[in-house]
Amino acid sequence: MNTSNTTNTIEFTPERLAQAKAVIAQYPAGKQKSALLPLLHILQEQEGWTSPEGMDYVATMLDIQPIEVYEVASFYTMYHLEPVGKHVIEYCRTGPCCLMGGEEVYAHLKQKLGIETGQTTPDSRFTLKEVECLAACGMGPVFQIREKYYTNLTNERVDEIIDELSN
Repeated sequence: MNTSNTTNTIEFTPERLAQAKAVIAQYPAGKQKSALLPLLHILQEQEGWTSPEGMDYVATMLDIQPIEVYEVASFYTMYHLEPVGKHVIEYCRTGPCCLMGGEEVYAHLKQKLGIETGQTTPDSRFTLKEVECLAACGMGPVFQIREKYYTNLTNERVDEIIDELSN
């Protein structure tokens, strides 16, 4: 993130800027808004989250209104609207996971981390987010960290995963 003396501004690194321009170029003139999701991913990869300044930057790149970016970023749980820890645990809270013991496993996870949903551990290692569905209903309880799914969770398995990621 680049900062000036008066306000915080966001700019992509030269490599990410080239990546963003390549994504935008895939769409016809006047349809550049179609690049919004990939650009938000690029922003989040660089900054760790999708800050208001970053979303404004993306809006400027796409020649759209900032509210159009905010609406999209706030709709999808994959975009973090506040700073997050190194490992974002997205925990499924829908009926099938709960029926398979998810509520007990989820309570154990919160106790193990010492945080509640939406919070980050003091060491900035873990953030806990609830999500509506991870589409793994037959393998619940389940949570996701980045692209990796952890299925058929038990309290013991949660302990192993957290201990492994804590090192």
